[in-house]
Amino acid sequence: MHEFVQHSDRLKKPLIKNGESFREVSWDEGLNYAASELRRIKDAYGPDSVGFLTSARCTNEENYILQKFARTAIGTNNVDHCARL
Repeated sequence: MHEFVQHSDRLKKPLIKNGESFREVSWDEGLNYAASELRRIKDAYGPDSVGFLTSARCTNEENYILQKFARTAIGTNNVDHCARL
């Protein structure tokens, strides 16, 4: 059911966009960058300027934790789910 997890096209390391290209970064740098950008956007435009998308390919637990993060850490109810596989 979760064959896509091992798919050869799947990204295995974080990337940060630099102009028109991407550069590979460590997990710590990637997570810190994502957190700082979420914080910057939330502070500049408010929590409802951020939205989250999840998938039927995720487990119920993964979908739950994403909506919990969106509502408690970011302060938004902008969570959507794609029911198609």
